[in-house]
Amino acid sequence: MRYLVLLCLFAFPVLAKAQGTAAPAKAPYEQYPTIPAFPLTLPDGHVITKNDLRKNIPTIVFVFSVECDHCKLLTEDLLKNIDKFKKTQIVMITPFKVEQMKEYYDQYKIKNYSNIIMASEPTRQIMYFYNMHYFPGMFVYNKKQAFVKGFEGTVKLDQVLQYLN
Repeated sequence: MRYLVLLCLFAFPVLAKAQGTAAPAKAPYEQYPTIPAFPLTLPDGHVITKNDLRKNIPTIVFVFSVECDHCKLLTEDLLKNIDKFKKTQIVMITPFKVEQMKEYYDQYKIKNYSNIIMASEPTRQIMYFYNMHYFPGMFVYNKKQAFVKGFEGTVKLDQVLQYLN
């Protein structure tokens, strides 16, 4: 019996350590480091996918909530600094319904910015793909549409700019 107790005392920490060293599962965007192919609904009702995006240009996927104050501030900052993003395609995606997205689209006059596409993805798959817990999310892709860097929560645009090539 004493040997069994000793065996358990020595074996348990080894087993616990072995189980604890397993790498956590990667988020889908880390497993599939390209722009996701979810159907996105534009303000006019047309549906697009990543195949409809411009090629050979860096892309920022900006996931936002129409109700999030941080998202609104980041949108305002982005629009004030839009000249810094002239050579970047910005895809603003919200998990909210098209009607709610349209209000945001109109409020910020997004139609005036040729390098911004705003879309709704109400199935919320975009949230799961980026494993998001907080809004906003900004995910930078290079001109080959390969993932470069992601930011979740409040971010300064200068941080994002340094990852654009």
